[in-house]
Amino acid sequence: MKLNQDHEFIGFLVKVTNVIGLSTAAVILLLGVVVLLLVLPSDLSLPQLTLSEPAETAAPAPASTVEKTPAADEMWRSPDLATIPATPEGDQIRYGRELVAHTADYLGPQGSVLHISNGMNCQNCHLDAGTKPYGNNYALVASTYPKFRARSGTKEDVEKRVNDCFERSLNGKPLKADSKEMQAMVAYIKWVGKDVQKDEKVKGTGLMDIAMLDRAASPENGKAIYAQKCQTCHGKNGEGIKPAGSAAYQFPPLWGKNSYNDGAGLYRISNFAKYVKANMPLGASYDRPQLTDEEAWDLAAFVNSMPRPKKDIRNDWPDISKKPFDHPFGPFTDQFTEEQHKYGPFKPIIAAKEKEVK
Repeated sequence: MKLNQDHEFIGFLVKVTNVIGLSTAAVILLLGVVVLLLVLPSDLSLPQLTLSEPAETAAPAPASTVEKTPAADEMWRSPDLATIPATPEGDQIRYGRELVAHTADYLGPQGSVLHISNGMNCQNCHLDAGTKPYGNNYALVASTYPKFRARSGTKEDVEKRVNDCFERSLNGKPLKADSKEMQAMVAYIKWVGKDVQKDEKVKGTGLMDIAMLDRAASPENGKAIYAQKCQTCHGKNGEGIKPAGSAAYQFPPLWGKNSYNDGAGLYRISNFAKYVKANMPLGASYDRPQLTDEEAWDLAAFVNSMPRPKKDIRNDWPDISKKPFDHPFGPFTDQFTEEQHKYGPFKPIIAAKEKEVK
């Protein structure tokens, strides 16, 4: 309203109040409210008061805004290192982590404690010291060991599993089970998986599944992928990169005399393909992969076609019917060749194994 219109409106209110007999005080109060409303800016927002109930008993927020408990399939995360206690037991866990992360410095060819491995670190295969989701982590070790393993045909404890890695992936010699180093590594590995319960299904453990190929994996295709995406870190000849004067590799060798031998888990190309799909090249992760499934299979075929140390595996898989579909060494209970067991196509082998079980 314009100012003269406001005055006319106030005069009208005075006449009305005189007619209905309001007291002078009431008229003054009423006029004050009207004037206040007229002079306030038109876009001013006044606070809204809830008169029906006090604030502390207001109705709950809609279900969509209420904080939810973590889903059952939420990605596994390792415990926070800061929670390792400042005790002798905590010191043992910390030493175990140091051994996993920097194995070569302590147990490699130039190790300060022993010389029993090839210069690779445990975390070259178990990324971020065994804590990375889908990075071949240790999440399930504490809740599943001791357990029966078909490869040895025996019930194995964590110490046996660690020594399998020393003898296969690190192409070395075993640690004594009661040694300070073994007990520290076991303590750390169990600590990593301490929050996972027996038989609990946890997302992000071990390796990430990928689609099976309808064809054999191709070392030829894999060679081109390696040259394009891998050799910058791992070398043209798969030799890895070791800084001058260092006891450990900055990037590990993928074949040759200092790499894992043919008895290692990564020598099965399904394991290698799953591993690189979720973690390689450098910077890749399970939710931001840089390789297609086909590229991962072909890369695995190429790397595992290259020369490497040999392991005496005559005592592996005492029940040959338990051999995995991509275990590349006979004898087998089926009629497929060693080459097909190594490179595929694997679907016919898997179908035959399922038929055997029935």
